[in-house]
Formats: sequence, structure tokens, C-alpha cells
Amino acid sequence: MMAHGWMPTSPCGPSCQTGDEPTVGRARVIARLTGAAAVLLVAALSVPILPLLGRRVRELFAKRVFRSLLRAFGVRLVVTGEAALRAGRNRGALVTANHISWLDTAAINAVRPMRALAKEDIRTWPVLGRVVAAAGTLFVDRERLRTLPGTVAEVAEAMRRGSLVYVCPEGTTWCGQGGMGRFRPALFQAAIDGGVPVRPLALRYRMADGRETPAPGFLGDETIVDAVRRVARLRGLVLELTVLDELAPGRAANRRELAALTEAATNSALGRVTVPAQSRGRVLRLTVPKPTGSANKPGRQSETAV
Repeated sequence: MMAHGWMPTSPCGPSCQTGDEPTVGRARVIARLTGAAAVLLVAALSVPILPLLGRRVRELFAKRVFRSLLRAFGVRLVVTGEAALRAGRNRGALVTANHISWLDTAAINAVRPMRALAKEDIRTWPVLGRVVAAAGTLFVDRERLRTLPGTVAEVAEAMRRGSLVYVCPEGTTWCGQGGMGRFRPALFQAAIDGGVPVRPLALRYRMADGRETPAPGFLGDETIVDAVRRVARLRGLVLELTVLDELAPGRAANRRELAALTEAATNSALGRVTVPAQSRGRVLRLTVPKPTGSANKPGRQSETAV
């Protein structure tokens, strides 16, 4: 069931979980949860002094917080094209990614801290909500469609002022095993109105043996506590983040075409084939950007390892 186009539902749920991933013992799980809680507590206690710090110091602090959070859960982060995401510090962009897990935001900010668009109820989460709000997060009330134009305008203004803003165009989480959701076009209007490019990212979760896993997914009606506990039990979780070439807003005639280009680029980076989109009876020819790094070889990889 869908309340409207910006509140899509995903077919993914508990049935997507295989439950055959390697796990750690109870003592390690407790240690991981304790370590993660300590990281979030330090971040929350630091909120009052963050406005007094310079931008570079705040970004460095945020990066260390998110890297520490990944390390606490035993997640190894592998990044392709990291330099491209770090470049252009004074220029705004709409950063997109396929949405699988609550870990997505932590991984992206561990590479380059940025503002994000999040659903309104995250603001009320204990501890984490306070940290997220202090990071400059923009919030959207997805149950009130009439507020969407104002949200798009707010995102466009933030990017015009030089901010990177991370959004999840699918509007919900997918397990990552059978594809991903359609990229909703609404927020791509913000890139067009702001005159800024779109920077697609592609996320993939796998185990140390190389097989993809849906285990980190935040799916269906489960709570954030359920999802966090499942990640805390995993042994050898690897999160791959691929930075793709920017897409200029002029590459597309409208927000729907820009969304289709971004979706195709993300699918291509994940090794999936998509049907070319159509616009008003004509075929939209999708020239899919390759992962940033080199035209003929994989981009440079870097890792945050435990």
C-alpha cells in the first residue's frame, strides 16, 4: 500500500533474510553494542560545542565519529573513487545512493561528512536524533505531501550555499538482493533549481567470502533495535561504496529524466541491467557514468578496517 508517490513501500521484509551469515559470540555482541553506545554518547555530549568549532574541525570530528561507529560494529568499509567525493568543498551537489541499511549514512559520512534529508520521526530517536539534527540534517514529513515543495526548496537553497545534501531517492529501504526501488523524481528538482550536479553513489553489502548479504537491511516493520542487533552479530561484514561521476542538471530535460539517469548509473555500478527510460514517446539514451577513478580500470580503493 502507498499513501502517495513519496511514501513508497518495499516488497522486502524478514523473508529476505537468509540467516546463514557467520556470527560472533555473545560477549563480542555486547562489546560492540557498548562501544557503539559510547561513540554516540560522546557525539551527543559534543553537540553544544560543535557550533563553536570551525567547519573543517567539525567535519573531521564527524568523520571520526562515523568511522568509529563502523569500527565498533566490526564493519570494513571499502571505497572506490573517494577523492572525487572529497573534492569541490565549496560547491553544492545532490548526493544519492541506493538505500539498504541504517549503516548507509554512517558509511557516507565516514568518507565525507554532509547534510542529509531524513524522515521527520528520526528527530525523535533517543540520543541519535539529537546528533543527527545537530549535523544540519533536513527533515521531511512524508505523510504530509503538501510540505514536499517546501522541502525541495530548502534542499535547493542548502546546495546553492555550497552544501552537499545526501538523499535516498527510493524513499524506503530494499534488501539489495533482487534490485532496488525506482528513484522518485521529486528531489531531483532541487538539483535543477539549485543549478548543481547529482553525485550518485552505489552501496553493496557482502561478507568476507565475497557473497552479498541482506543482513544489514532495515526492512519491513522491524524496529531499528532489531536491525542494529542483527548487524552486531555479524562476523566479517564488508560495505562497498562506489563513487560515480557527477551528472550535470543540463544532461536531462526534466527531473524525471535526471532521476532515470541517476538510477541507471547506480544499477550499472552494481552490475545490473535496466531498461532505457522513455520520455514523451522518445527513448532517453542513457550514457551511464563509470565509477570515478579511470575509464578502463577500477577506481582506487581505500579501506576503513577493524
